[in-house]
Amino acid sequence: MSAQLLDGKALSKRIRADLKTQFAALAESSGIAPTLAVLRVGDDASAAGYGRAIERTCAGVGVTFASHVLPADATQESVEAEIAQLNSDPGVHGIMILEPLPDQIDGHRLIDHLNPAKDVDGVHPLNAGRLSAQKAPYFVPATPAGAIRLLEEAGVEFKGKQAVIIGRSDIVGKPMALLLLHRHCTVTIAHSRTVDLPAVARSADILCLAIGRAEMVRGDWIKPGAVVVDFGTTYTDDGLKGDCVQAEAAEVAGMLTPVPGGTGPVTNAMLMSNLLDAYRTSIE
Repeated sequence: MSAQLLDGKALSKRIRADLKTQFAALAESSGIAPTLAVLRVGDDASAAGYGRAIERTCAGVGVTFASHVLPADATQESVEAEIAQLNSDPGVHGIMILEPLPDQIDGHRLIDHLNPAKDVDGVHPLNAGRLSAQKAPYFVPATPAGAIRLLEEAGVEFKGKQAVIIGRSDIVGKPMALLLLHRHCTVTIAHSRTVDLPAVARSADILCLAIGRAEMVRGDWIKPGAVVVDFGTTYTDDGLKGDCVQAEAAEVAGMLTPVPGGTGPVTNAMLMSNLLDAYRTSIE
């Protein structure tokens, strides 16, 4: 068996083209430029790199990218004050907080201070709660939202399927579990303390990997014909690696999101989709 590879680059290109058209139409009719504010504290290289990637995505769809960089020794109070200013600015339609943050900054407190209507990353407790209850409106974190879009485009059937998510983070594992549950999957959330993790993984018709450990999942963890969604992005001496051994997974799975080129490219496109919703709500 050779798995069908789900092309995130091609899907991202289509989504961004559609978003560019919609942003342009709304900007012309309203006279208001769509704006995403991205807040970074300090000069962490990975946070800065992600910020540049978001800036490129914004430029590609006609969104103004507003960078807000505070020094590494900024206080909790000063960062919260910056968020308050962005919350109240009618010209800002979405806000993102880049991680990692310096040790003296409590990221959970920052998230609590976000205006949920501008929380395009879907991290505020109100958005998380509305997603859990399936009560719109809410923003879904962009990475799992992009994965669902990839699976839907590929014609994956969800109803009644066994889904296993390995990883329980608030921005990938948990929301992915909820999105699959809402589509009538039977969902198991597994993690590093799960007993006989390989056996649990082999039970999955849809196996989602959000572990953050390069090539942890081997081919014999995968049910033949399963759909494997690999969220892993670990940089190694041999390049970017996912959470599974891709060559082994491709021999067993029915469908596979490759790394790179799978869920990654769709993530920022879905972030822009969330921003479009926030922008439209703001100007209507």
